[in-house]
Amino acid sequence: MPFLSTSNYRPGLLFKNAHIQTIYPPLFRKVKNIHYERERIFTPDHDFIDIDWSRAGGDKVVIILHGLEGHSRRSYVLGMIRAFNTRRWDAVAFNFRGCSGQPNRLIRSYHCGATEDLHTVLRHVMNRKRYTCISLVGFSVGGNLALMYLGEKKYPISPLIKSAAAVSVPCDLESCANKLAQRSNILYMKRFLMMFHNKIRIKMRMMPNEIDDSNYHLIRTFKDFDDQYTAPIHGFSSARDYWNKCSCRQFLLGIDIPVLLISARDDPFLGKECYPVNEAKNSRLLYFEMPDHGGHVGFVDFKQSGEYWHENRIAAFVTKKA
Repeated sequence: MPFLSTSNYRPGLLFKNAHIQTIYPPLFRKVKNIHYERERIFTPDHDFIDIDWSRAGGDKVVIILHGLEGHSRRSYVLGMIRAFNTRRWDAVAFNFRGCSGQPNRLIRSYHCGATEDLHTVLRHVMNRKRYTCISLVGFSVGGNLALMYLGEKKYPISPLIKSAAAVSVPCDLESCANKLAQRSNILYMKRFLMMFHNKIRIKMRMMPNEIDDSNYHLIRTFKDFDDQYTAPIHGFSSARDYWNKCSCRQFLLGIDIPVLLISARDDPFLGKECYPVNEAKNSRLLYFEMPDHGGHVGFVDFKQSGEYWHENRIAAFVTKKA
């Protein structure tokens, strides 16, 4: 029963505040000396995905999946890549469609259940080099995507994938959407909606007859946005249909490799349904750890090595399972 009800993460007094944990890393953390080589992959539907390689010369590789409106230069991605490069693992940062700094070609974008894109990246990485071991590490919606891919089994899971880890995962998308709609999270919500709007404006210039923002000023929540854009563009009947089909919690017991899931109890983005305690208690392979503090993709630490707590924890877990 690998539900880990206690954790050794102990932040300083200031970082017991969930919002400080959430905001501090993107504003102040600098991770240097990660040197990327970009590669463009073409998808079966004639679009493209950009991935960034950080090679350490090893025979093992980790694929990092970023969070909502993230990309390969986010500090949490760079920190995780550095932790694995230090341990002589190659690393690949998977930029979701439209997140690499250049808009993708199609009206569709990424979403929480786009497992076909992860499968495309995995096949490409396996064809590039004869790795002996692959691991997936996802953050927030990237964690949802990785866990859904492993548990859904829409695509055959390569035996080279030995383990996975995920941080601050919205395992129940509706619960997460409702939590972010609360007044206490209004600043986060406004920021996400502004970022979404910028991408819609770009798509309007590219394909003016297929998408518009005429009623965007009425959108206040993820439900509004997903009903108007995400669901119809990606073949779902509604926001709730999208959330129901793409929440990874329903697939967790189908995962048959070791997985470490870390979500802080004080995460301001996650509703109670995002914490799969019962699934972990009924699994031999899902290690679910719930530190009291950490916010959303926080887990700030000030070790001399520069690694945050979750980076050391994940790297130790994954290397042990390799």
